Amino acid sequence: MPASSKVPGAASARGSMLREETAGRPEVPGAPPAARGPVGRLRTWLFVRCGLEFRTVIALAVVLVVGGGLAVQHYWAGRPRTVRMPPVATGRPITEPPRAASPPAAKPRLTIDVSGKVAKPGLRRLPAGSRVADALTAAGGPLPGTDTTSLNLARPLTDGEQLLVGITPPPGAPPPDPASSPGATTPLSLSSATAPQLDALPGVGPVLAQHIIDFRTQHGGFTSLTQLRQVPGIGPAKFATLQPLVHP
Repeated sequence: MPASSKVPGAASARGSMLREETAGRPEVPGAPPAARGPVGRLRTWLFVRCGLEFRTVIALAVVLVVGGGLAVQHYWAGRPRTVRMPPVATGRPITEPPRAASPPAAKPRLTIDVSGKVAKPGLRRLPAGSRVADALTAAGGPLPGTDTTSLNLARPLTDGEQLLVGITPPPGAPPPDPASSPGATTPLSLSSATAPQLDALPGVGPVLAQHIIDFRTQHGGFTSLTQLRQVPGIGPAKFATLQPLVHP
């Protein structure tokens, strides 16, 4: 045990000594009055050493605690989180009645009489817009050794037409015109012809017919047949084929 606890009156003597020492110290201007206990000594130390009052320190501590709490809340709210995507609905809703599929519109068909040197001569039913080559294919193709140079394989067919393959027309029948579609007896006007009419010309398809119409629109029509050479896709050979069949 400490020796002071064994001597009677030691505690009271020590307290008297502390009071005498405190009383002998000079007062610091603005310092709080001397207080006893840990809190009093802490207040005196903060003022003497740091120049701060105890309530100022308490206020700073509150501000730091509030700021730290806000920082923790901001970090927690901005943390990365896994977001679940809603399931993608597949199929039709149950409440929506199924739509009845509309039947496809029936395409008009052509009836062509393919005669002559073909594998299967006779009547052939072909879709609208078919050409001579399609009719030959439907008839099984020309027989070996058959000359088909007189036929324009790219010519569109018309309903009720007779196609003679490898044979000459009977006496008195008008010879077929391989360079144009049936019924075309006069040259076609490039300045007024429609896209289907241009498409019916030999070697002219839908794309080239549209090029001719675009050129006509840009230049205000054709004034000379030689302007046809300026249309993209028309070379010397095709121009020679079209020259007797069209006019400006």
